[in-house]
Amino acid sequence: MQEFLLGLESLLDFKLEVLFFLFLVAFVAGFIDAIAGGGGMITIPALLISGIPPIESLATNKLQASFGSFSAALHFYKKGYIDLKKCITFAILAFIFSAFGTLVVQRIQTDLLAKILPFLIILFGIYFLFTPNIGAQKTRGYKGFLGIAIAAIGFYDGFFGPGTGSFLLLALILLGGFEIRQSLGEAKLYNFATNLASLVFFMLGGHILWIVGLVMAFGQFIGANLGSKMAIRYGVRIIRPLVVIISLALSTRLLYQAFM
Repeated sequence: MQEFLLGLESLLDFKLEVLFFLFLVAFVAGFIDAIAGGGGMITIPALLISGIPPIESLATNKLQASFGSFSAALHFYKKGYIDLKKCITFAILAFIFSAFGTLVVQRIQTDLLAKILPFLIILFGIYFLFTPNIGAQKTRGYKGFLGIAIAAIGFYDGFFGPGTGSFLLLALILLGGFEIRQSLGEAKLYNFATNLASLVFFMLGGHILWIVGLVMAFGQFIGANLGSKMAIRYGVRIIRPLVVIISLALSTRLLYQAFM
């Protein structure tokens, strides 16, 4: 009840045009995130610009992001790109390690990671740019290492977060050997698990602005559903260029934050 009142109080403090702005931002972020990841790069600055303190911005972002990743994963599941029986173990693994990462980040500094990460994302974007046939069809993969990669990325999402969806996509293509639409579908499922784990801990801390988060969640849900439809329809033709653009934009923003 106290958390709901906090959200209601936040709603009264916001003008309707600000809430509408956040709804539109979440819609666009959900659409882009469903195709290439990086939605948080759009929503977190929007929350901060709206006057929400950093910790509440991060917490509220996890609420709306959970709706977006769930919407995208649900659509991919309905289209047959997610086999829950095969994915459930990895989803649980992602959830557990994300929760662990959320606990760890509260006790140590992330400054070094903030400086290294942009260069990793740049390499990720360059790899997609110069590998035109990536994810065009299933390959042999190295599935024995996939669980380790998903656990590590789950920990990373709870610990830091930017680019999680993109890292999951790359791991599923290279280590899982899946084609790009199946990889994207499973990436959304595992990203939902990592978002949910972080959301639980933010809920326990009472940092979520519920009304604001639910307004954005509605936009995220619609945008992610539309984005996943576009990804399924156009496949690598739309996913690959968006991944490259989002990777370079995200790395630029992180470099600015780390070194400016």
